[in-house]
Amino acid sequence: MPFKALGLSTELLRAVADQGYSKPTPVQCRAIPVILDGKDVLAGAQTGTGKTAGFALPLLQLLSKRSSTKGKNSIRALILTPTRELAAQVGESVASYGKYLPLKSAVIFGGVKINPQIGQLRRGVDVLVATPGRLLDHVQQRTLDLSKVEILVLDEADRMLDMGFIRDIRRILTLLPGRRQNLLFFATFSNDIKMLAENLLNSPVLIEVASRNTAPEMIEQLIHPVDRTRKRELLSFLIGSKNWRQVLVFTRTKHGANRLTSQLGQDGISAAAIHSDKSQATRTRTLAGFKHGDVRVLVATDIAARGLDIEHLPHVVNFELPSVSEDYVHRIGRTGRAEREGIAISLVCIDEREQLKDIERLLKRTIPQEIIEGYEPDPSIKAEMIPRGITNPNLRQGGVYLPGNSWSKANSPNPTAGRKRSLGKKRSQEGPKDEEPTRRRQDILRKHAIKAPRTSQGHKTSKHERLPDR
Repeated sequence: MPFKALGLSTELLRAVADQGYSKPTPVQCRAIPVILDGKDVLAGAQTGTGKTAGFALPLLQLLSKRSSTKGKNSIRALILTPTRELAAQVGESVASYGKYLPLKSAVIFGGVKINPQIGQLRRGVDVLVATPGRLLDHVQQRTLDLSKVEILVLDEADRMLDMGFIRDIRRILTLLPGRRQNLLFFATFSNDIKMLAENLLNSPVLIEVASRNTAPEMIEQLIHPVDRTRKRELLSFLIGSKNWRQVLVFTRTKHGANRLTSQLGQDGISAAAIHSDKSQATRTRTLAGFKHGDVRVLVATDIAARGLDIEHLPHVVNFELPSVSEDYVHRIGRTGRAEREGIAISLVCIDEREQLKDIERLLKRTIPQEIIEGYEPDPSIKAEMIPRGITNPNLRQGGVYLPGNSWSKANSPNPTAGRKRSLGKKRSQEGPKDEEPTRRRQDILRKHAIKAPRTSQGHKTSKHERLPDR
């Protein structure tokens, strides 16, 4: 089926042709006609399946066909994303697809100066792509008006909930008109997504182009068992012996990313790290260098699991398995995009057996394993504890463990010690430390005069019921 059959305008078809696309993907075939009909949509699609065009193209057409009644600083379409990288990527797509239409678009996110964004908003914007925190900053400064929004898009809604943006989302919804079209896109389905859809969408059309919580079939997945202290050595061997020229490597922590980057450099492999401690300018520059081939290995934390759109990325490596199984799907989804082939390698030590079981349970399949000669695991090594995923994202960063290192006092295997340490750190949601939402739980409880529950009672604070970080 060609794009012309989907009912798109001549201007949009011309823009699509400029991008080199000849036929729509499955999610585009199903989503575009429904959105053009003005219906609400709940769409599940894996990363790299073209879902951005799936909502951007019909959104632009609907706005171009309608007469504009917006006032000063009014926004007609709002697209919310969880991370800066994804916001920038979506903003580029909207600008490319809408270049032949009389519509203006803009992207706003934290970590950069707000004044240039204010100037752009004052000149008029029809389609705004934003992260929740920075959007509310502009609302507070009265630099934009959301009362005329006709279409709302929540892109990567599951990630927004994972990152604790539910309070921000609820506040934003109160600023929107009651009559609007709502489009909710997710990559992994959960009960939280179901609840959000029930409260947000009006008789939505459900679109799913693949089984829920699965990795794209074009990605070849492989496990290399290895001792924790030899992971870096094996990684350098694989990159060198197989002549990998572009590799995205994931670690669990920022400290681990910095450490691995330094070690790869000592091995003569050009590498750079990208995580929330890096400024936005540094992250943008590092990502550009990786895309252009100046950097051979990009070492990232899970902040990069969404929003990194690197054309023809051939290899993704899990240097450490994620604590949350769903993050594995998002990590390896950086390769095998747009129906191209990709390879996802995971270096798994004895400490990560439970994480691997959880991932295979989620995927409903066993991932093939291959032991590399000369890197056989030592059967005498015993497993050490690794901090698991914590329901409350405020506590999720507690307890940093670097494979091959002993536990420090601050990184005690005692879960309580790790949690206390994470509670003592305060990071902004969308400031220079990025969208990793963490706030001192004691401050929240004290502010609202809530007595802290005892841990012995087994009480867990919902990850979607916290105050937004400002």
